Amino acid sequence: MTRFIFITGGVVSSLGKGLASAALGALLQARGFKVRLRKLDPYINVDPGTMSPYQHGEVYVTDDGAETDLDLGHYERFTGVPAKRSDNATTGRIYSEVIARERHGDYLGATIQVIPHITDAIKAFITDDLADEDFVLCEIGGTVGDIEGLPFLEAIRQMGNEVGRDRVMYVHLTLVPYLPSSGELKTKPTQHSVKELLNVGIQPDVLLCRADRPIPEAERRKIALFCNVRDEAVIPALDVASIYAVPITYHEQGLDDVVCRHFGVAAAAPDLACWENIVARLTRPEGEVTVAVVGKYTGLLDAYKSLMEALIHGGIANNVRVAIDWIDSEVFDDGQAAQRLEGVHGILVPGGFGERGSQGKVEAARFARERRVPYFGICFGMQMAVVEAARNLAGIPGAGSTEFGPCPAPVVGLMTEWLRGNQLEHRQADGDLGGTMRLGAYDCVIRRNSRAFDIYGTDRISERHRHRYEVNNNYIGVLERHGLYFSGMSPDGLLPEMVEIPEHPWFVGVQFHPELKSKPFDPHPLFTAFIRAAVAQSRLV
Repeated sequence: MTRFIFITGGVVSSLGKGLASAALGALLQARGFKVRLRKLDPYINVDPGTMSPYQHGEVYVTDDGAETDLDLGHYERFTGVPAKRSDNATTGRIYSEVIARERHGDYLGATIQVIPHITDAIKAFITDDLADEDFVLCEIGGTVGDIEGLPFLEAIRQMGNEVGRDRVMYVHLTLVPYLPSSGELKTKPTQHSVKELLNVGIQPDVLLCRADRPIPEAERRKIALFCNVRDEAVIPALDVASIYAVPITYHEQGLDDVVCRHFGVAAAAPDLACWENIVARLTRPEGEVTVAVVGKYTGLLDAYKSLMEALIHGGIANNVRVAIDWIDSEVFDDGQAAQRLEGVHGILVPGGFGERGSQGKVEAARFARERRVPYFGICFGMQMAVVEAARNLAGIPGAGSTEFGPCPAPVVGLMTEWLRGNQLEHRQADGDLGGTMRLGAYDCVIRRNSRAFDIYGTDRISERHRHRYEVNNNYIGVLERHGLYFSGMSPDGLLPEMVEIPEHPWFVGVQFHPELKSKPFDPHPLFTAFIRAAVAQSRLV
């Protein structure tokens, strides 16, 4: 019997509903339950694929090729359960599907309304494509009171009636701010937030109260009294040094016990040894390395959320702290990379779109190659490393990418068709931007005499992609003759997936996004190897 936990937020945005959902999922999983996590986003975009990273942060890509909210990355990193297209829906997607059915005549001439048609579609999303999960945790984006979120709140209110309150729980994340002028923690914002929920017919069962300091017992009792919840259901959600300590602190505050009592289920105490080991490695590392991340969106670090966490995971695997030096690639456009990169132990150039800052990424790759600093190029970072090698190793001065317009030597170009398994996929240069990239999991065949094979320990892997442009395989021969080795290709041999420089201490570029599959308890092998190389570099500097 599947039970549903709905997580809402109030007072202000960015309190960490996604992290709270992921941590609760990890706790329930540690108690032996099978979990699934989902996200409902109120914005009208069909998905975040066409949104600026500065608007929305990272676009998280699933194996089945969905462009989703970054919170799904939290879900995977904390539970290891692969997210799917069916785990993220937006207002735009819900309305698009309802309108498509109306145009098709599926509603038999009925007047289409928010209630029941939109709310029914939302409930169908919540309950569809489930197997034998014990718990489905569903996060509602935005904050209570947002006009965009009203249909979602109405839908989950209806589910409480239809499924039964013994199978539904409402968890509300709120803020208990501290006012220095009065020296007090204030409970009134939480009271007002719960009142907003009550106005739409939802009585929360648990309150997660974010605070930057311990919440005294008197304030917790006051919140319980005014918000009509039990004392033990007021759970402090205090700031912690690492997000991976959150499952431990939630358990210490009794959150998982409250959930089990609400649903009347018995389960053994959670085994949190894995999380305790992760926190111990993060808080007591044996050393530190500095990695420069040369990107285009460093003004909002959420644009690189999975990347940042994967670097931390690489540090966990090597028992070192990873200090990240975020550098805007535009500062290198004048060719002065050495001034900022001198002394770093590794250089990572991540994905991106468009010409802005691209020359700076080329310069970062050149610095790493010439100065023999470990280099990791991901997606666009691999493409710019190939462009750099074509210009400065193979002697092709006109090498470039057609993403920026026509160029004499299109080392990187737009692919219009490719194979996904046995299915031929197409795209057009002037087609829609949304959902038209090479998205999701694709296989890669690795050459055995390569660093890539040593890292993975196998000659066939599957990794997630998100890009429109590919390295032009017509240049493979000349590039390999000048020292750039193509160590991984698509199974049909047409699309370059991995490059490396064998004579370099560690120089690897990948067309895919390995950061999307890294987890603290299972660090991705590429990030583990990269940080290991950075540790070796730190001993030379």
